[in-house]
Amino acid sequence: MSLPRIAVDAMGGDEGVRVMIEGAALARRQHDRFKFLLVGDEARIKAALDNHPNLRASSEILHSDGVISGEDKPSQALRRAKGTSMGRAIEAVKAGDAGAAVSAGNTGALMAIAKVSLRTLPGIDRPALAALLPTLGDNDVVMLDLGANTECDSRNLVQFAIMGAAYARVASGHEQPRVRLLNIGSEEIKGTDELREAAAILKGAAADLSMSFDGFTEADKICRGDIDVVVTDGFSGNIALKAVEGTARFVADLLRRGFTSSLRSKIGFLISKPATELLKHHLDPNNHNGAVFLGLNGIVVKSHGNANAAGVANAVAVTARLLEANVTERISADLARLGGAAWRMPNVQEERA
Repeated sequence: MSLPRIAVDAMGGDEGVRVMIEGAALARRQHDRFKFLLVGDEARIKAALDNHPNLRASSEILHSDGVISGEDKPSQALRRAKGTSMGRAIEAVKAGDAGAAVSAGNTGALMAIAKVSLRTLPGIDRPALAALLPTLGDNDVVMLDLGANTECDSRNLVQFAIMGAAYARVASGHEQPRVRLLNIGSEEIKGTDELREAAAILKGAAADLSMSFDGFTEADKICRGDIDVVVTDGFSGNIALKAVEGTARFVADLLRRGFTSSLRSKIGFLISKPATELLKHHLDPNNHNGAVFLGLNGIVVKSHGNANAAGVANAVAVTARLLEANVTERISADLARLGGAAWRMPNVQEERA
């Protein structure tokens, strides 16, 4: 059974067409149900497809001359969107010509274009950027928001929790995802008013939302493996994500330096190579590539700009899983299950004013 077509912004990312086409081709080899709408410069896409006949047979090309650059501001990208590969890929989702879109381009531009074109789901004030992070447990952890919204009130955080739990059910298969709010401590008195208010709402509604909510977690617990969803504002989330990624690179570089420092270290490396290869695989960001904008009327996935072909293939696989699991419909169903009570809560900032 084939899935709806996935629109790929072939011009996005640090290396553009070559890596995006190689990644889509790798995903197609791994999953022959995938079909693609490749958006961008037709001549360059056709040339890249010469090396991938299997992908060519399952794809259609949508020509676009324009490209959103990494330096473009979201406002600039919005004005130019209709003539760009990124804008046309998202427009294909809106028009029903594709089930989802994948881009490795400018994150801010992608967020702005997707939000304006697709709009948010009823009951969702703002979409959030969510990604899977590796843990010491058997599960990956869903973390959101990772930068789409720098300031959030309690309503936003509750909505993020609902969206993150829906994604976690797809990613981990847990029907009762363990959800926590990121805070500076686990005690109930810690954190901002917004965090404490969101925690109170989630505690009262967790049973109706099929999630396990037990308050707060600290940043050093994110990757322990005993949480399925970590919820925060985009400012804190982006800082935490960069800290996790930086620590992973630091550990990898430290090991590399240590194993090459002497003959004895090199011998030790050979002995421990199976373990270090496992560590390398676990920490490789390409193996967890593919962040999704949750809360939109359509699926949009962001690939790392510097992802290799395997990373792009993983982003495509994430997209396909979300399509197959109807994650957008799941979020809507959870909102309906709550009965709208949380969304009738007065806006915190308006109430304080």
